[in-house]
Amino acid sequence: MLAPVKPLASWKGQDRYFGEVLPSLTGIFLSGGCSWNRCRMCGYKNDRNSCASRDELIAHMNAQIAWISENFAGDEYGLGKIFTSGSVFDPNEVPLEVLDSFGNLFAGKPVIAESRAEYVTEEGLSRLLKTLDQGQAHPLTVAMGLETTNDAIREKSIDKGFSFADFVRASEVCHNAGVGVKAYLMMKPLFLTESEALADMQTSIAEAAPYADMISMNLCTVQGRTELEQYWQRGSFRPPYLWSAVKVLLEAEVPVACDPVGGGFRRGPHNCGACDKEIVAAINAYSLSADKSELQQVWDAGCSCRKEWEYVLENEFSWNMPLTQ
Repeated sequence: MLAPVKPLASWKGQDRYFGEVLPSLTGIFLSGGCSWNRCRMCGYKNDRNSCASRDELIAHMNAQIAWISENFAGDEYGLGKIFTSGSVFDPNEVPLEVLDSFGNLFAGKPVIAESRAEYVTEEGLSRLLKTLDQGQAHPLTVAMGLETTNDAIREKSIDKGFSFADFVRASEVCHNAGVGVKAYLMMKPLFLTESEALADMQTSIAEAAPYADMISMNLCTVQGRTELEQYWQRGSFRPPYLWSAVKVLLEAEVPVACDPVGGGFRRGPHNCGACDKEIVAAINAYSLSADKSELQQVWDAGCSCRKEWEYVLENEFSWNMPLTQ
């Protein structure tokens, strides 16, 4: 067995899980790499293990799990979150034997594991639950990057490679197995105007809610070595305004988590710079509490840049350059 190997990243935080705020431990593990490997905005596809054989891949992933075990005591967190370059339940990326190791690592704690819809199978879920489930409430939730309920946007703007119907099928597989579902939605992928992106999120939240126990809205950021970055470097893409995120969250009829990664920076969701910090803080607070009061406060406080955002909503045209950067 290999000596413990540090994963790509790991950190402690807090997450809202089935209405309860829990201390969480997130691990991003170097795996065999995403099998799809085509999403226009995703930089994680560049991270893949160069192991020559399946046995080597299993050993290397187990070594990363051992590192987590050695560096984080079980009483430090109440929720485990498992991420890879693609899908935890893709057996080519994460061999089934590694699911046993994940189950042993987090046994007795609830876990969120990310996967594409097509890899969600009864076999994979039961394999992880076999060691994970020790009678805890909601032992497993599968997080899927649905991105949008609009198949045309998902295909043309993201090149995701599956349909809303595939997500619905995977959700049914999860719920039939007693497993929760978390839907990741993406605000403003390529080729959408600000108003189109805002409207798509509002529709997607409403249409995904019947199938998802939790919804998280990701605000599109510009990751390195991606097709999205090439458009952004030419001035052909602007990340979403934070005002758009606040409006969507305020008007959503179900709680929607949002972690505005890169908020306030050019590569991330941003406004003018003067109001960004307060809005990011309000979004983060709302994501844990589901209390819209802080969101309402920053909305009511306003900023001079909100007029710019309103102008953009009204005057950007489809398939044209963004009006602002």
